[in-house]
Amino acid sequence: MNFVTLTSDIGTTDYLISAVKAQLLQVHPDLQLVDISHNISPFNYPQASYICRSAFRHFPEFTFHIILVNLFEKPPENLLLIFHRNQYILCADNGLANMIFEEKPDIVMGIPLNKKSQNTTLDCTKIMANTIKRILNGEAIQEIGIPDINYIEKHPMQPINDDNILEGQIIYIDNFENVIVNITRKQFEKQRRGRKFKILFLRDETINKISKSYADVHEGEKLAFFNSADFLEIAVNKGNAAGLFGLKGFSDKASRSSVIMQSKLMYQTVKIHFEG
Repeated sequence: MNFVTLTSDIGTTDYLISAVKAQLLQVHPDLQLVDISHNISPFNYPQASYICRSAFRHFPEFTFHIILVNLFEKPPENLLLIFHRNQYILCADNGLANMIFEEKPDIVMGIPLNKKSQNTTLDCTKIMANTIKRILNGEAIQEIGIPDINYIEKHPMQPINDDNILEGQIIYIDNFENVIVNITRKQFEKQRRGRKFKILFLRDETINKISKSYADVHEGEKLAFFNSADFLEIAVNKGNAAGLFGLKGFSDKASRSSVIMQSKLMYQTVKIHFEG
């Protein structure tokens, strides 16, 4: 059984995603198509990398992952075909792949686009579909495209830390308005070293323990825990943490904005203070 996942910032209000699926089904009618998300915020690399990384690890080996996020950051010349940890990824050459894996991929091939075409979204996905067809027909990945191509690399956003403080960015707000921060359990425990701590957001909201589930606190109370992707999550039991506390997810546009907007960036960060 051959799985193909789809992740995009296209949304679901027009025809594009169904047209992409139609292209893929023409490659092989028995492909198992899985939607990861089509509601990635435009240009939001931290959010896209978090969602893709958290989802990809659950799929069988040799799954194909198509990522249609910020497809046209620059005039496209090549798409990327990546093979890493026994997974295939097809995406734009925009730096997102490095952010997803947090390391250099095993194999990166350039798939040339048609220079005479407009290279619309559907032109790109048709090339992706044909690339999948070639692999399913037995062609080796090294025979497809341009080997050892130079590609854009972007580094994943990391928490800022010193001995007593770990400061993370809010990278995602889910459908329940739970707030996910780019601090992993491993990073937290390494910094904590058994010490007491205080999670601080806004000016005076604090949490001083890590819960196991929502049931650890009463309805309407705030809590912090490490979610199934092992990232720090701030929530309110049967409430909306982001809306209640005015928390905002990371925005690349805001991070490059005016001085006036910079005063609002505190709402995109969460600090952990360690005692002793």
